[in-house]
Amino acid sequence: MNFKLIFAAAALLATQSFAIAGIGFHYTPDVGTSLKKADRSDFEGYENKLGFSHGSFTFIQGFGFKAWVDILPFIDIEGTFNIQFASYNAALWAGSGEDAKKIPLEIELGGTPFAKATPKYVGMNGDLSVNYPFEIPIPLFPITPYVGAGITMHLNTFVLNKAFVTKAISKLADEGNLPVSQDELAKKLAKKVTELAADEGLNKSIGFHLLAGARFKLPIIPIAAYANVKCYIGGDYDADIDPSHFAFEIGGGFAL
Repeated sequence: MNFKLIFAAAALLATQSFAIAGIGFHYTPDVGTSLKKADRSDFEGYENKLGFSHGSFTFIQGFGFKAWVDILPFIDIEGTFNIQFASYNAALWAGSGEDAKKIPLEIELGGTPFAKATPKYVGMNGDLSVNYPFEIPIPLFPITPYVGAGITMHLNTFVLNKAFVTKAISKLADEGNLPVSQDELAKKLAKKVTELAADEGLNKSIGFHLLAGARFKLPIIPIAAYANVKCYIGGDYDADIDPSHFAFEIGGGFAL
């Protein structure tokens, strides 16, 4: 008898437009976060011999994962992990004018899923949110809108800029390893920058977020789609990064 009641309750829940719980995968663009271009600038004492530059980006994009629970009374809970990134070409310049040699810099960022490559800015965040769903007064309407808020753990990489490379020059000088040839100096400096960047690690900070979104789930079918917009409050970023504090999540997944 008890088994039949449990089975009947589960079947009833399965036919509703909401889910007990779900997991999903999503695309997450951040259209406002940017990095300004840095044109070639020579290092003090190496004018017309050794310079540095990097490119720019005007948005970052990536992907994320989400898990949510809808069965609690009055509120829903969801946890999200997002990773967003953008490339910017950083390079050393040996010499000047038309004869200047460009040496692209490649770095390996510890703690991120990237091998040694063109420098990337990588922003990761873990969100824990409490949401308030709205009832739509249309029978069997499969969309559930909600608003919410929560706490965010931010993990961000640094920007490889001229100041960082200047520290690498100082390290080479301390080691007594500064070649006279500007070409050889640039090559040794590129290697030293890679070594120092691997030890830099991630900048970690805590912030908060507000969100608004909606989930779409047809009755019986265990598939859901969702879309969120999030506003981030707080969090530490590299000084060269201009954060937008807004991100979108558009995806879907499996929902019971």
